[in-house]
Amino acid sequence: MRGEKGFALVLTLVVTALMVALAAELIHQVYVDTSISRGFRDGQQASLLAESGVDGGTKLFQFALANQDYTSLSDMWAKPFPWNDEVGSVELNVVEENGKIDLNGLIRPNKTDIDDFTMNALKRLGKRLQIPEDCWSALADWQSSGDSARPGGAKTPYYKTLKPPYSARNDKLATLAELSLVKGFTPEIIAKLRPFVTIYPIQTTMQSALVNINTAPKEVLMALDDRVDDTMAGRIMDERKVQPFKSPGELSRVDAQLASALAARITCKGSFYRVTSVGRVNDAARTVEAVVWMSGGTPGILSWQEY
Repeated sequence: MRGEKGFALVLTLVVTALMVALAAELIHQVYVDTSISRGFRDGQQASLLAESGVDGGTKLFQFALANQDYTSLSDMWAKPFPWNDEVGSVELNVVEENGKIDLNGLIRPNKTDIDDFTMNALKRLGKRLQIPEDCWSALADWQSSGDSARPGGAKTPYYKTLKPPYSARNDKLATLAELSLVKGFTPEIIAKLRPFVTIYPIQTTMQSALVNINTAPKEVLMALDDRVDDTMAGRIMDERKVQPFKSPGELSRVDAQLASALAARITCKGSFYRVTSVGRVNDAARTVEAVVWMSGGTPGILSWQEY
């Protein structure tokens, strides 16, 4: 009898332990399912908030630039713009692409000739960032037609030897990330370049894209001309803080000879903007990065990436 009672007690304990484990597993599964459901909901709401941030940013451009013949870093769009609502928060950051050097301006629209101004600007920028000059030859070969490689460059026969093999585009860059396919452009070099170069605006004439001296960072200003050293770039940046340049000729407020030399290569108003909108709901965050083109006051989306 004592053996039977002991066996029954052990069996009861085993069954109880199994039921407790099963209950714990059920509770854990319910918690996981609830968390996943809540996380999915928060992620969806954060995504909608991020998208609304881009929409709000384009409206901001329309409002701020409607009656203004220049754009500058003192404009309202150039400052981080956070706001909260009952669901979550959105943070909006805008960078004008016209304040950068256009990589797609390296080769003229005839797809063969190099634009000397852009090449020299990239060489100056590369020297400051410690980027080998051969990279620019490789980029020129990547964009230009023909089969002959420039010294230090590379055409399709070189890329066919890689694993996996591929062909040179022989046209303009479609995205900045495409640089990773071009000979010499390592992830480290691309990271260095990213704040100072763009693939916008799209060329429509034999002239390269114009650089907005009101929004260009110091590194870009110094790349425009050999006369622009640290001191000259600092003077330009100080002058535009006091009063933004409203026409290229106003650069003569800093240096008349420089204004004359750059008159055909600079502008004071941009039209391409990279909008980064981050939506947050509880622990979920979603980011939308879009390039917006303001043409005649009407916005157009050139690229859209969500992550």
